[in-house]
Amino acid sequence: MSMHKLLVAGAALIVGMTVGGVSAKLPPPSEEAKAKAAEAKAKSDEAAKKDGESLAKAQDRVADRYKKQQKSKPATVASSKK
Repeated sequence: MSMHKLLVAGAALIVGMTVGGVSAKLPPPSEEAKAKAAEAKAKSDEAAKKDGESLAKAQDRVADRYKKQQKSKPATVASSKK
């Protein structure tokens, strides 16, 4: 066999062994692991809710400030030049 064919065969063997190991199934999580995952999800959901509320409040403050600034500016009239 030539060196090239030997390298290709070796690479194919390594890839085949790796794919077999990667496709193995994991055992189902225990009840304790499921409870921890549910608790972590609940905490994450609560944090996301608080972040969303904070963002909405900040956006409302910015919008109110913008509206006040626009009301205090004098009205400008655009000239129409032809």
